[in-house]
Parts: sequence; C-alpha cells; structure tokens
Amino acid sequence: MDWFSRRFLKAALVWLGCGVLFGLAIAIRPAWLAYRPLHAHLNLLGFVAMTIFGVGYHVLPRFAGNPLHSPRLAGWHWYLANSGLVLLLAGFALIGTTGPAARFLTILGGSVSAISAFLFIYNIWRTLDGRPRPVMGGPRPLSVVEPPAS
Repeated sequence: MDWFSRRFLKAALVWLGCGVLFGLAIAIRPAWLAYRPLHAHLNLLGFVAMTIFGVGYHVLPRFAGNPLHSPRLAGWHWYLANSGLVLLLAGFALIGTTGPAARFLTILGGSVSAISAFLFIYNIWRTLDGRPRPVMGGPRPLSVVEPPAS
C-alpha cells in the first residue's frame, strides 16, 4: 500500500475518534450544540472523505489496470486535505467568539479542502484514462483479450 493511502486511512481513524469524542461531549454538555458543524465536518470530511480518498487511491488504479497518474499529487492531496480540515474546524470552533477571523478561517479551510478534493478527482480521472500496465502472471484486461478461436 502506498504511503499516502495508508496516511489517509490513519488520518480517517484519528478524525473518527475526534468526531466520536466531540459527539459525546455534545451529549454531555448540550450547550455545545452550537458546534454541530464542527462535529459534522469531523465525521464527514475527516472520516468519510479521508476513507474514500485512501481506499480510492489504493483500489481504483488496480480496478482500472493503470498506474496512479501522479503519486506526488496524491501526497500533496493528503497534506492539503488535512490542513484544510484543520483550518475549517478552527473556523467553526471560533465562529461565536471572533467573528471575521473565524469567517476567514472557515472560508480558507473550506477552499483548501475543496481544492484538495479536486486534486483527487483530477488524479483519479487521469488514472482511469491512462494506458493499461501489463499484469504479470494474471489475466489480461478484457479489452485486450482476443475472441475465442472458432
């Protein structure tokens, strides 16, 4: 497994743990319901999206029979996705206290997160359109198999 797939999956587990703990904190202290966006994004962007990215980078090139278009871009994606989420969460956490600064952090974090998602889309799209690599010792892709001899 590539390092970026492993890191996406490990980050997803960390974000899930944070989301569960924060959900428990909201249950214990209902006044914190104002921080629902923080809780939702911990779970959705933190756990769900990071899991999709990690599994997608590992599985989709294999399904397509093509090498990943750019492992370097996948590495950048990991850094941008996690830093964007941290900025977004900081903005949500500060929204009730600092106003304009919190709004700036939320916009910046959301923008970085969106850019990172578009890097994933681009990288996987180019991978799916790539040239198939030879499969050593396995069946050839269906598009290359000749029709049976008559």
